[in-house]
Amino acid sequence: MNFYFAHNNLNVFDLEKSLNFYKEALGLEETRRITPESGEFIIVYLGDNKTPHLLELTWMRDMNRPYNLGDNEIHLAFRTDDYENALIKHKQMDCVCFENKDMGIYFIEDPDGYWLEIIPEKRH
Repeated sequence: MNFYFAHNNLNVFDLEKSLNFYKEALGLEETRRITPESGEFIIVYLGDNKTPHLLELTWMRDMNRPYNLGDNEIHLAFRTDDYENALIKHKQMDCVCFENKDMGIYFIEDPDGYWLEIIPEKRH
């Protein structure tokens, strides 16, 4: 029996704001959307057109407050082939929430408070 990585899910409070953020900050594009007739939720899958991995954003109609992320000890990591310019762009977007110059990484924060690690392509 084999298992294969399919996607990660993040619940988001404002779907359009999140879609705009992920497109501008990371170049992720919508690949598929699930919208049931009841309208109780919307699921949007985002991809990078480079890897088969997807990010699933789930919006819940009845959620009336931003999500409580607790200690937010979970994060997603993204590689970039242009680390220096990515850092400049994210600083201009004012979404850099932590920079570790010694390790050569930094984190950006999405509209819901999720941290996303940015690492250079050659880092493992």
